[in-house]
Amino acid sequence: MGLTLQNVGKIVDNEMHLEDINLTFESGSKNILLGRTQAGKTSLLRIMAGLDRPTTGKIIVDGNDVTGVSVRKRNIAMVYQQFINYPSLNIYKNIASPLKIIGMKKAEIDKRVRETAEVLHIEHLLDRLPAELSGGQQQRTAIARALVKDSQLLLMDEPLVNLDYKLREELRNELQDIFKKRDAIVVYTTTEPSEALMIGGEIVVLDEGCVLQEGKTSEVYHYPSNVKVAEVFSDPPISYINGSIGGNVVKFGNDIEFPISKHFKGISSGDYKFGIRSNHFTLTRQKETDTEITSKVDLAEINGSETFIHIRYGDNDLVIQEDGIHEHKLGRDISVFVDPDNMFVYGVDGNLVTAPKKKNI
Repeated sequence: MGLTLQNVGKIVDNEMHLEDINLTFESGSKNILLGRTQAGKTSLLRIMAGLDRPTTGKIIVDGNDVTGVSVRKRNIAMVYQQFINYPSLNIYKNIASPLKIIGMKKAEIDKRVRETAEVLHIEHLLDRLPAELSGGQQQRTAIARALVKDSQLLLMDEPLVNLDYKLREELRNELQDIFKKRDAIVVYTTTEPSEALMIGGEIVVLDEGCVLQEGKTSEVYHYPSNVKVAEVFSDPPISYINGSIGGNVVKFGNDIEFPISKHFKGISSGDYKFGIRSNHFTLTRQKETDTEITSKVDLAEINGSETFIHIRYGDNDLVIQEDGIHEHKLGRDISVFVDPDNMFVYGVDGNLVTAPKKKNI
């Protein structure tokens, strides 16, 4: 199966939700739609599923235009953020429901339901009602119902977002194995760069209804084509410092100057935007060539086992990721360091000029 979106656009109440989307998904491929909330991910999934019709453009499946074909006549399955199950049916009947609709024989239904339930580790819950299950078990049921059809197109709209961290990690790993064993096109949406990297495959970065970049997930992460892609594909968002290159020297403001890094060589003199991911800042000098930035602590956030320190340098807001839980008094002086080899360089137009070598990411 091949799925192609040709010039797909969607307008709702005179507001553009999707604009001129052109994408192709191959059979057996694993595809991530990465974007912030309201980037257009769910709108795109609903059009692929046949739940909504695009305002402009076509949906082509194996060379056939299916733009106006009802979702009931398409071989698709979809998993939503919410735990959507039939509350009055037990887990067995929930999973079996799409197979009964297509008139499959009882013996084959039983075989598929039990096999799929075993894959999702809910075979011991088949006689229970959804209300008797935990959130993770309910989402496993919804995923099992989608998988049992063996559809050619499996759409997953942030399926793990409402689960706690441990359950997300566990189920994400299991889904990886499930995807490998299926020939279906998988399209999986997420707002989390880390989740996109874990799942891998191909990626489409969306923002405000437009495709910013597509390609291999790891390649797009290492070489974000413009500042917006780098922001979307960094968590927390990448920090930028306005600076300039002149001869063999890089300047930040009036107080920072350092020799150009190897991957800066050959770049014309002029003004640039230098991108630094939060994990590439350190609070101690790691190399003699590290650049020091002095400022004051604006905010310190503890997030799990990490601390994010916010500082300001000139007109630039910077975020530093520090492993472990640490207290930083607001307003105190702070020095942070960064290796120039870990800096992205973007032109004044926002497009990538050069990126660090992969080993430095």
